[in-house]
Amino acid sequence: MTMSELPVNAVLAGSDRICDPLLRPGNTNCGGCGMSLGLTWLGDALGELDQKALIAIPACCGAVTAGAFPTTSYGMPTVATTFAASPAVASGLAAIRDVNQEMDQVICWAGDGGTYDIGLATLSAAAERNEDLLYICYDNEIYGNTGGQRSSATPPGARTSTTPEGKTESKKDVMSILTAHGIPYVASLSLAHPEDFKRKLRTALTTSGMRFLLIHSPCPTGWKSEPSESVDLVRWAVRSGLFLLYECFHGKWWRINEEPDWIDPTEYFRRQSRFKPDNVNLEETRRWIRNRYKRLKVLADAFPAS
Repeated sequence: MTMSELPVNAVLAGSDRICDPLLRPGNTNCGGCGMSLGLTWLGDALGELDQKALIAIPACCGAVTAGAFPTTSYGMPTVATTFAASPAVASGLAAIRDVNQEMDQVICWAGDGGTYDIGLATLSAAAERNEDLLYICYDNEIYGNTGGQRSSATPPGARTSTTPEGKTESKKDVMSILTAHGIPYVASLSLAHPEDFKRKLRTALTTSGMRFLLIHSPCPTGWKSEPSESVDLVRWAVRSGLFLLYECFHGKWWRINEEPDWIDPTEYFRRQSRFKPDNVNLEETRRWIRNRYKRLKVLADAFPAS
């Protein structure tokens, strides 16, 4: 028996309760992949809440995580969708669930290509309808599964297979796009802050309506970084203010979860070979960080979440 053929039922570490793991051993993910840790913690949260899920995954690294048929590394029913359609497929799954009066969560698990770019129309449509589903984007800032092309989530200065001299455009602010829809819950998550990460998962899994979570997900292959430094990199992003941790409820009430301590972002860029030193305008980056934080701080102070 291969590791991917392990029984669906397994014992959670540190618990005597039997549960269905979301991500099984023997998957095809790379070392240091942030998606793997995110899937593991999502599975833990489902287990803690005694919930099961139906998963819709568009074309992305998550779609090949399952491995080769007839075995799978996913321990819950999973549908592979076209690049643009995971929110639409998930909406159908949710409708069937409701007709059958079932209690399963319906979850989209998608990369930034299927979220910021190709899947944005169906994501916006599902949000506008306030579909009762949870959409999770693991943002590794690249089309990691199709050759390392730039996406609209790729930060300025990053070299990709389609921007060999470094991307010149800014990163799209997908969090603001989703909060503008006024859906019940929108939050950003960092793998370097596990307690905050898991609390937000529990909040999302116990909230009805459309929910959107954005994970800053390191990709050693695309970021050209050391796998052992993945968590340190995303921690540096939060500390420097490059990645802000916050929540928004119904598009009206805001909460900052972790204040940056404003360490210099230079080291973050230096540890990733996708950035050439002369491709990153550090003064402009520091100004962008401060302005973005100030805007969020104004919202959190004026409209604080209770």
